[in-house]
Amino acid sequence: MLEELFGSKNRERVLQYILANRQGYAKEIADFYESSVDPIQKQLERLESGSILVSQTVGRTRLFMYNPRYAFKDELEALLIKAREFYAPDEIERLTKQRKRPRRVGKPL
Repeated sequence: MLEELFGSKNRERVLQYILANRQGYAKEIADFYESSVDPIQKQLERLESGSILVSQTVGRTRLFMYNPRYAFKDELEALLIKAREFYAPDEIERLTKQRKRPRRVGKPL
């Protein structure tokens, strides 16, 4: 929806994913959108070089999150939340209802 504004569909996906989950890494985001890792990594690096995102290394994984000092952080988040209202209901649910905790072995869904 916002790819014309952001210049890339993957950039919008990265921003939406990190907004919904507070943080993320390239492989996780690529798996979520069933995309390849390379374009996601490039967008993460571009957003970090523009000071929109910051990263921190945890083990061998580079986690990205919104830069709390970014001047337009609140406005960007408001724009992304507004755009999410126009997504398909199943896409909204996938973004917002993600389970991160481990499950007990053999527990039914």
